[in-house]
Amino acid sequence: MPKYIIERGVPGVGASSSDQLKGMAQKSNEVLNELNGQVQWLESYVTDDKIYCVYVAPNEDLVKRHAEMAGFPADKIAKVDAILDPSSGEVPVKASSKETSAQKSLRH
Repeated sequence: MPKYIIERGVPGVGASSSDQLKGMAQKSNEVLNELNGQVQWLESYVTDDKIYCVYVAPNEDLVKRHAEMAGFPADKIAKVDAILDPSSGEVPVKASSKETSAQKSLRH
């Protein structure tokens, strides 16, 4: 199922109390339940004036619907095309076709 990044402009959100953030999460969870599991919220990152959320949904329309029902802005929605992490840059180590002397001595 596609993954989406949602950018939500919320001025001053970084200064929110833990109770305020908890309330936002509870509202999101209520709407997710109303959508019968069609949309899954993975995590969100709160900055000074924005929240960046990661969701899994069958389509962008359901992501928009969640935002509308919850009363949250969804200023930008981007479908994730690929995921990169440090392991993406690793070069596979090829096994040597030559047997080392240690390997030979273990065989004998």
